[in-house]
Amino acid sequence: MGSTLITLEYDGPVAIISNNRPEKHNAANDEMDEAFRDALAELYANPEVRAAIWRANGGSWSSGRDVSQIGIRTEDIDNLSFIQRGQQAMKDVIRAPFPILCALKGWVIGGSFERSLCCDLRIASEDTRFMLPEVKHGVLTDTGGMARLLQMVGHGVTMDLVLTGRVMGAEEALRHGVISRIVSAEELEETALEMAQAIAKSPAFTVKMARRNMGLMANQLVVDSIDEEATTQTLVFASDDYAEMKAARAEEREPKYRGR
Repeated sequence: MGSTLITLEYDGPVAIISNNRPEKHNAANDEMDEAFRDALAELYANPEVRAAIWRANGGSWSSGRDVSQIGIRTEDIDNLSFIQRGQQAMKDVIRAPFPILCALKGWVIGGSFERSLCCDLRIASEDTRFMLPEVKHGVLTDTGGMARLLQMVGHGVTMDLVLTGRVMGAEEALRHGVISRIVSAEELEETALEMAQAIAKSPAFTVKMARRNMGLMANQLVVDSIDEEATTQTLVFASDDYAEMKAARAEEREPKYRGR
């Protein structure tokens, strides 16, 4: 792996993926996304991996997409292809040959929140706060988060989070089943490692079949949603309202939306 924005280590059969942009609260940019895809490819090629932990250095797991890059391409690629490439990484997470556990803390925002929802397990420290503020930035959730939240919390709470962008704290996330455990910040890393090691010690084929059974029940809706979101997000980027939002912010005026 050439980038330091995502690091990959091993503790026996447990892989440890770390977001490593702490000075930006681990906001995801293009380089970080590429590094994550590289890490995932390395793990896919390693038959010794039995479980993975996705953690972060610094105060937050991830504050979401680097807002300076929303709707901006740093390479010669169209919006649809860019979105689908990022979505493919999350499909690979969903279909990974090993379970992935997220150790969450601080801010878990936007697409990064959605990415954690594509994983098998989520635990969080007491200070963790979740948000889906995409609509406020004129864009959509596009990584399967809406579908996964619908399964977890129902239509009403999902639309509350999506349309208002409000903060959901760790206690509420636990009540809704978005996370399975709350621990202190001091216990987060140790608890995640204990959980991953317990999974790794179980018969690998049995773990694989348990995830297969859950996937048959839960994953098709999420994958179908991801595919549809690629289309709708591309349409949003090309919409008059999105252009008006960006122009109004640049000109420091109230936008005049026309619903198209």
